[in-house]
Amino acid sequence: MYYTYVLFSEKDKNFYVGYTHNVALRFEQHCGGQVDSTKNRRPLLLIYFEGGLDKQDALNREKYLKTFYGRMFLGKRLKSYFTRLHNETSHNNPENR
Repeated sequence: MYYTYVLFSEKDKNFYVGYTHNVALRFEQHCGGQVDSTKNRRPLLLIYFEGGLDKQDALNREKYLKTFYGRMFLGKRLKSYFTRLHNETSHNNPENR
């Protein structure tokens, strides 16, 4: 089984979308700075992943999630996550006290 996954960069507040056959190992590689496209964007959070039937299925899903409609899907799917993240950030910010 292959997986499509989404990382969130706490540094630049942007997404990274990829696919892999081993989510835990790939996330470890991203966090360890072993992936060129994310090594300067750490720290990273694994915020979403989904299984695909095979490599091609996961690759197609990755491509979709990088489109406008895919980003809209992620925004709706992860709305509660970002609401909590915003609330925690606002609450912990000394300027908001």
